[in-house]
Amino acid sequence: SVTKERTEVVLQGTSSLDPNDPTAIWEEYDFKCKPGDLKRRPCFITPYHYRLDWLMWFAAFQTYEQNEWIIHLAGKLLAQEEETLSLMATNPFAGRAPP
Repeated sequence: SVTKERTEVVLQGTSSLDPNDPTAIWEEYDFKCKPGDLKRRPCFITPYHYRLDWLMWFAAFQTYEQNEWIIHLAGKLLAQEEETLSLMATNPFAGRAPP
């Protein structure tokens, strides 16, 4: 069966010097096939899955302690590691200083 609600993990970054500032602008990293922008056409690659996008779906059912790889993923995004960024649909910080 399929759940009636779908919880999503969203990864965001900010260029603000103070991330706690209420005026800080947070920008989302988009995944290639994970649900996100409702105006984007769904990714259809059956019977295959983009592994990272698929793992993100299951991570939403658990805590980050149960999915330590998410912490490593966030660190690689903060470091703007090219191999990791190649797994993403968009990098909101492309051509700019890292978040």
